[in-house]
Amino acid sequence: MGDYGAFLAALVALLLGLAVGKAWERYKLRDGRWIDRRKARQSPHYIIGLNFLVAGQIDLAIEELTKAAGLDADALEIHMILGNLYREKGQVGRAVNVHQALLQRPRLTQLEHAHVLLCLGLDFRSGGFIDRAHEAFKEVLRLDPGNRYALMNLQKLHEEQHQWQEAYQLQQQVAALDPAADPTRTNGVLAFLEHALGVDAQRAGDLGEAARRFQAAVELDPHAVPAYLNLGDLRLAQGDPAQAIATWERAVEVSPGRAYLAFDRLQATYPIVQAPERFAEMCRGLIAASPQDWRARLALARHVASRGLDGEAFELLLQALSHNPHALLIHQAVWDSLSRLGCPHELIDRYLTLTRDVIFYLDPHICTRCRYRSTEFLWQCPHCHEWNSFVEERIATARDEEVSD
Repeated sequence: MGDYGAFLAALVALLLGLAVGKAWERYKLRDGRWIDRRKARQSPHYIIGLNFLVAGQIDLAIEELTKAAGLDADALEIHMILGNLYREKGQVGRAVNVHQALLQRPRLTQLEHAHVLLCLGLDFRSGGFIDRAHEAFKEVLRLDPGNRYALMNLQKLHEEQHQWQEAYQLQQQVAALDPAADPTRTNGVLAFLEHALGVDAQRAGDLGEAARRFQAAVELDPHAVPAYLNLGDLRLAQGDPAQAIATWERAVEVSPGRAYLAFDRLQATYPIVQAPERFAEMCRGLIAASPQDWRARLALARHVASRGLDGEAFELLLQALSHNPHALLIHQAVWDSLSRLGCPHELIDRYLTLTRDVIFYLDPHICTRCRYRSTEFLWQCPHCHEWNSFVEERIATARDEEVSD
């Protein structure tokens, strides 16, 4: 019986301790009154404010969160969110004032201090106060050395100042914080920075260092097309056109969607190695692999036109036009081709028929008065008899969006 009584007393003491602990966690004494710590977060204003925030309605979110903050002036996270929202609205000065006021609180933990400083650094960066933002992020790292967001923002500051070496070192620190993360993104950023360092070395005349940086970039990220292009340029400048062509062809192979960036280089260099036919072969290979590739057709059309095959060039241009009727370059090339062919009426008719059918993909256009939908470029509404055009509709849509904003 005595053991049972002792067990019961211990159980009651445990439950009482848990109750006191939960009460101490939830309530605090301020100005002689007990304040519910969770009152602000459990208020409908806080929840509604978060809903508005998720929906992207920042003004309404600020209004509701301000009401929630009024229920408990010590609700740190709500005031931090409010400051961030002011920054998003472009009210940087107000955001700075909010976050600086939070830093004056006497009982902030070290982690809370770091989080508020991070927000303040973002305020300074948004306002263009680069030195102050740099100091804020450095202070965050002093308080919380593993703060990934401070490292990333500090890296961005160095990138914006073209301080590539410092940005490179910070990116390595960011990658070291999470060794298990997918290296693809990290390597992509490092490759971008290696390429930027290579460009600086190239401008300084250090071609050896530039080549080493460009090579490091493509090893980190096989899809770093700008590094391939610049590395090929260096090889050509060093008197090795075959190696330059191999480098540019590698760029085309790894990223066919951006092959057009190497077209001019390859077309100009193939004749140097006595292989001018390889450019047409490459373009035809790209078209076979991706029938929607209008740039390869345009490049091939220009290539065959330079050899006097204007009829073949015109056919290729019409094919390119059917895949991308919005490209002004194609229309200009078509009229150049027609001019060289003597502007025969049958070819002009084919061009006009094709553009009439596909120029705007027959997208439905909306009457500016009654909102009736049509697919004509210039048309009269059958309901209200208003004359409309694609351009007028776009202007009206933009005006409606401005009014709604």
